[in-house]
Amino acid sequence: MEKMQEKKIRKYAALMTELGLTGLEISENGCMVRLERNPSGNVSLSQETVLPVVPAESPEDDHAIYSPLVGVFYAAPAEDAAPFVQVGDAVKKGDVLCIIEAMKLMNEITAEEDGIISEISVANNQVVDYGQRLFRLKKE
Repeated sequence: MEKMQEKKIRKYAALMTELGLTGLEISENGCMVRLERNPSGNVSLSQETVLPVVPAESPEDDHAIYSPLVGVFYAAPAEDAAPFVQVGDAVKKGDVLCIIEAMKLMNEITAEEDGIISEISVANNQVVDYGQRLFRLKKE
């Protein structure tokens, strides 16, 4: 069973401090790491192997898109630009839906399949958690 590299754990601990988080849970390749910070600012670590959890979907023709990381959600490529998508927009697999900034890196989140945006679950500039629903996509 593989364990997460210390370099990655330190990166996530720094992200917790930067964003003021008291807890963070990361699942990667069948390995789960949970970091918790107590009020004194110390970070503790627990690591265990888990099976992947698939969030429940509601209607069969809907598909939720979840955040793959903790960071700041941006609906547009720049402050004065139009959003990547709006409710009712048709998207194709691979289309950029938003950007999540984590540790000064801009991560494009793309559509995993074709569909129509039926819900945008977060607001622009909102901090999102790992596994938090970002969009709901209605399959065409």
